[in-house]
Amino acid sequence: MLAQQRQSRILELVRRNGAAKVADLVAEFGVSDMTIRRDLDALARRGLVDKVHGGATTPSGGSTDEPGFQAKSLRERPEKQAIGRAAAELVRPGQAVGLSAGTTTWTLARELREVQGLTVVTNSLPVAEALHESPRPDQTVVLTGGVRTPSDALVGPVAVGSLSSVNLDTVFLGTHGMDARSGFTTPNFLEAETNRALVQAARRLVVVADHTKWGVVGIATVAPLDDADVIITDDGLARDARLQLCEHVVEVVLARSSTQRSEVPSA
Repeated sequence: MLAQQRQSRILELVRRNGAAKVADLVAEFGVSDMTIRRDLDALARRGLVDKVHGGATTPSGGSTDEPGFQAKSLRERPEKQAIGRAAAELVRPGQAVGLSAGTTTWTLARELREVQGLTVVTNSLPVAEALHESPRPDQTVVLTGGVRTPSDALVGPVAVGSLSSVNLDTVFLGTHGMDARSGFTTPNFLEAETNRALVQAARRLVVVADHTKWGVVGIATVAPLDDADVIITDDGLARDARLQLCEHVVEVVLARSSTQRSEVPSA
């Protein structure tokens, strides 16, 4: 197969699934890892795909563009793992916590499988599945109903209704974007409504978002920056963005891949 033909087929797979992993493409085409990476470089130069850690995704779109879960799971994986570890440090045995949908909260869920006596309320199918993979008899997982979105969130009136009478110690909110003016945003109106219900159920709101989310604005605002008690991001966040966050949020945690963390004092 010629390189041009292979690249055309790779592009078709990325568009169909929203993403493709290098390892899967190597197996699909029977070529080397380096060959696939050169193919992805060529497609990325033409603006046809976005290269991410371990593969490629469809290019980022506008304020209503909603990538699928698989596509988002390939982006900023080391950063999300560090954020998940830092967020898990805030959870204590016996607490009731809420996890919104998203790949960062999914990463956090995998860390929470070791916490005793935990009750987790979520509108995310992957989060529920991650906790079910290693079930603990002393953990309870409550999955809301609702309509499924491309990012595998359950949203809409059923999800909102199920959250209306819930009281949670901490809610961990993933976000499509965060911006000083627009706050925490999503490209999906129904998901915004559902996430607002989750936020209202929280005694403490912790937002988990890697540095690439800064300056991204979805069509619907979930909450202003000031509503967050804690923001956990990674140390790739630019200094000016850190300072802006500190103007609105009491505690900003910068997660490092070494599992250490540093806090930026509020301005």
